[in-house]
Amino acid sequence: MKKNRFQGEWPKIGIRPTIDGRMGGVRESLEVQTMNMAKSVATLISDNLKYPDGTPVQCVIADSTIGRVPESAACAEKFRKEGVGVTITVTPCWCYGSETMDMDPHTVKAVWGFNGTERPGAVYLAAVLAGHAQKGLPAFGIYGHDVQESSDTSIPKDVTEKLLRFARAGMAVATMKGKSYLSIGAVCMGIAGSIVSPDFFEDYLGMRCEGIDEVEIIRRMTEGIYDKEEYEKALAWAKANCKEGEDIINRKDLIKDRAGKDADWEFVVKMAIIVRDLMVGNPKLKEMGFGEEALGHNAIAAGFQGQRQWTDFYPNGDFAEAILNSSFDWTGVRAPYMLATENDALNGTVMLFSYLLTNTAQIFADVRTYWSPEAVERVTGKKLEGVAANGMIHLINSGAATLDGSGQQSDKNGNPAMKAFWDISEAEAKACLDATTWMPANREYFRGGGYSSKFLTKGGMPCTMARLNLIKGLGPVLQIAEGWTVDIDPAIHKILDDRTDKGWPTTWFVPRLTEDSNFKDVYSVMNNWGANHGAISYGHIGADIITLASMLRIPVSMHNVDKEDVFRPAVWSAFGMDKEGADYRACNTYGPLYK
Repeated sequence: MKKNRFQGEWPKIGIRPTIDGRMGGVRESLEVQTMNMAKSVATLISDNLKYPDGTPVQCVIADSTIGRVPESAACAEKFRKEGVGVTITVTPCWCYGSETMDMDPHTVKAVWGFNGTERPGAVYLAAVLAGHAQKGLPAFGIYGHDVQESSDTSIPKDVTEKLLRFARAGMAVATMKGKSYLSIGAVCMGIAGSIVSPDFFEDYLGMRCEGIDEVEIIRRMTEGIYDKEEYEKALAWAKANCKEGEDIINRKDLIKDRAGKDADWEFVVKMAIIVRDLMVGNPKLKEMGFGEEALGHNAIAAGFQGQRQWTDFYPNGDFAEAILNSSFDWTGVRAPYMLATENDALNGTVMLFSYLLTNTAQIFADVRTYWSPEAVERVTGKKLEGVAANGMIHLINSGAATLDGSGQQSDKNGNPAMKAFWDISEAEAKACLDATTWMPANREYFRGGGYSSKFLTKGGMPCTMARLNLIKGLGPVLQIAEGWTVDIDPAIHKILDDRTDKGWPTTWFVPRLTEDSNFKDVYSVMNNWGANHGAISYGHIGADIITLASMLRIPVSMHNVDKEDVFRPAVWSAFGMDKEGADYRACNTYGPLYK
């Protein structure tokens, strides 16, 4: 598998087997069962979860069971040396709560108390969660629904689901820590999301903010600070794999001649290489004598300002953004990068959240238009049917969405999907490229030219749209809408698509409706969305995002996830019986994770 792009090793999950400290018969009788629980959890996680490079998530088990404070301290020291960022405490029995608990304020914590009758694992779970609450160290409680036999080494389905949800979210938290968000440029056309807040990134995510002027791209082009051999390979690949569309976008006086179009291709391909190098570095540059530039910014996510100062003069960033956000390029199938259009760092942050939860590429889009059934029939003379019968949302942005979003990959049942790069075949990558046409940029928007991708997302994909907003006096707030991409009558699509920007990729999205006022109809979802952009991930991952948000102390203002699937730290229940209000009060009480 590909190596880690970032400095340091991937964080690990520490498994803490706690035990009744009373020797002389009690502790000895529980040693094997307790350690077997720890081994089972480690195996479950490593068999099911992967790092962004495709390698299994690593677990570290304490050297011994933990019954008293010295053993807790020895475990903490081992975890510190091993780079553990997430801990799961397991036990089938009573243990000494405050003596055996994880006291590190910066590790994300869960406790699984075995539901058995021989020993009171549930009693310890309740006692230690009370200790966590009293000490201000929120922990997730995991307790199986059904009683198990003490000899049963299996992990019940409901416990498995919670362990994996906790581990996915916890690893996302630990992976972000210490990485960078790189702003290439600054604020784009007054978009609030591109007013990057270092306080948010530092206090909530444990990340640093890096910023450079867009002129650095021009400097590297002018002075040849890029891999020339890779550039020639990438340009040849683009010519062979990126279909150029006829310019039906621009007025005749704005259409570039062949030489101008070819120059744009050369420019945007160089730009893609340079933006990648700015994010994660490139050892080839050091060989060329550019040791400083070779380092990059250790950026796990980035944003490109583009409009308007750049795009009024230079070719736009759509090719660089679309290709980097995709799971393939001239190097073959590889992990996607997270690169936000218009430097919308808040949308880029949600792309990063969802990427770390799924290891799949993310769609960046405008939440552009709500089309009611009545409006569609009035405009097209045809009725919406199927999932779209009650209306739909047009997700479309300036050609910078991941090409994975075309839906040309398939799951094991042949349904359209977006997959982790290690599951994507070369044929599927080629199908995504074949489904995409690169349209000359709209030069009324992008005076400098360039190319924008155009594709139509296949319907039938479960997906989750999310958005992070910063509210003065409140802080960050998340919105989540699970739903599906939909296929509509091609005649309807053409009429609606031609009314807006004809050279950009389209995704027709229908959220799942509920009795909640925000989700009573499709219009309400659009009307209550907090910003002009959304990040769209394959799969219904709203429950995972909610768990992640609670770890970071970011409240969720709007979601359509089943209440039974909402999994937050146990102490959240002490903040009131209404889950949404309790979430706000708990996040306010505990404050940002790294503050």
